[in-house]
Amino acid sequence: MSLSHHHIRTTVDTYLARHPHEREQLSALLDALDRPGEDIASRSTFTGHVTCGAIVVDQLGRILHVLHLASGKVLVPGGHTEPTDDSLAAAALRELHEETGIPARAVTPWPGYETVPLDIDAHPGKGEPAHQHFDLRFPFRLRTTEVPVVLQEEEVGGIEWRPVDRVTSPTLHEKLLKLPLQVEPETANASALIYNDRGEYLLHLRDYFPGQIWEPGMWSLLGGGREPQDATLEHTVRRELAEEAGLDLVGLSPFGTEYASHDDGTTVPIAIYAGRWNGDPRELHLTEGVMLAWFAPDDLHRLRIADTTSDLVRRHAAGHPPMRSGPEPEEQRLASPHDTVPNIIGVHLYLERPDGTVLLGLRHPDSAFAPSTWHVLAGHCEQENAIDCLIREAMEEAGLHIERQDVELVHVVHHIGQPRNPPRMGLFFRARTWSGEPVLREPDKCTQWKFWDPAALPDDLVPYTRLAIEKIQNDELYSETGWPA
Repeated sequence: MSLSHHHIRTTVDTYLARHPHEREQLSALLDALDRPGEDIASRSTFTGHVTCGAIVVDQLGRILHVLHLASGKVLVPGGHTEPTDDSLAAAALRELHEETGIPARAVTPWPGYETVPLDIDAHPGKGEPAHQHFDLRFPFRLRTTEVPVVLQEEEVGGIEWRPVDRVTSPTLHEKLLKLPLQVEPETANASALIYNDRGEYLLHLRDYFPGQIWEPGMWSLLGGGREPQDATLEHTVRRELAEEAGLDLVGLSPFGTEYASHDDGTTVPIAIYAGRWNGDPRELHLTEGVMLAWFAPDDLHRLRIADTTSDLVRRHAAGHPPMRSGPEPEEQRLASPHDTVPNIIGVHLYLERPDGTVLLGLRHPDSAFAPSTWHVLAGHCEQENAIDCLIREAMEEAGLHIERQDVELVHVVHHIGQPRNPPRMGLFFRARTWSGEPVLREPDKCTQWKFWDPAALPDDLVPYTRLAIEKIQNDELYSETGWPA
């Protein structure tokens, strides 16, 4: 099966976003992409089709060239795509191996160009009238000084490492001059931007291990670093999805590049691959991090998430409107009867140390609810079950890691804060064990964490929280407050 039209179009559009002045000179390529039903990846499409080239740079900044016997020209390795190619970049790597014997593991993608070519050149193909080649050239760095070279004798007459000033392609020469060819690029990484038909995005809450992992305790995309066995970055992201969540997606397309930041201020480029999935993340076997959950783009402002990741999701969402809106058919059939009033579900963490003291947080003076007042760690249920909500809020607000099997329900308080407010159902869960000490992860919401003696609680404590703590101490499971007599 040929490379998808969508994959080629996305790659070309991303390239032109970087080089808008080349739109006119690539008009023939854009016209070919606009013709309906035309397989631009097939070499039998003689009105024009794509080819892929590998720009391999060694430690001295020289560029690998091969003598193509058919044309008599010295060019970078490259050729036609094949139905077995996973992506355009993979086609370039395959051609490199076939023509020179250099394996994919001997090179690494250039940071920032993992899914986007450095150069696109349109030129006449050989042997056919009106035959156009649209050559997409991807840059790679040679990882070692010793690589096996086995030439494809029927097509290649020899190889040559040329300095940049001897690169004959004007457009490629110009772009190579702007690359720091003798600077060691950082290790390439790849992540998956997974979305569903409702326009939601699958995010991964990372463990809170500052100094040990990237973006600790933040919502991010599934993915990781390239391993020696990964021929391409698509292989990297597929391996990471399988290892981290047991997830295998049918279709993945290159989307762009994100830059992740470490605590020490350094950044790494991450190739982003987008794919559609409509499953339930609760059914996946997560081996790293805290949890997986779906979020709509409009909900991202409430999360602890990198600006680059948030912008990436919103940019993708702008070009991919939901295919399905509203509740699922099953949910429609189970809609609430007429005149019933929805109740808001609040989830609360009752964290008691061995000495009997209970964790409370002092809410920010600008908080919409209970400003400058003590309260247990709490949050509202989103598109998730209550225990997942508790685990998420504990990590997001205080950096506490809690396992599902260590949670038990200890009290329910059904309350109304103000007469006109909707009723609320407050679920209080005890964590029998946990890891980590409370830290201020969201200082705009909570300004202090402190363990209090239940017999000497602060005066400025949320009333229903005081009631719930008292009932928990007496092993009472249910209470009510705020309801008219």
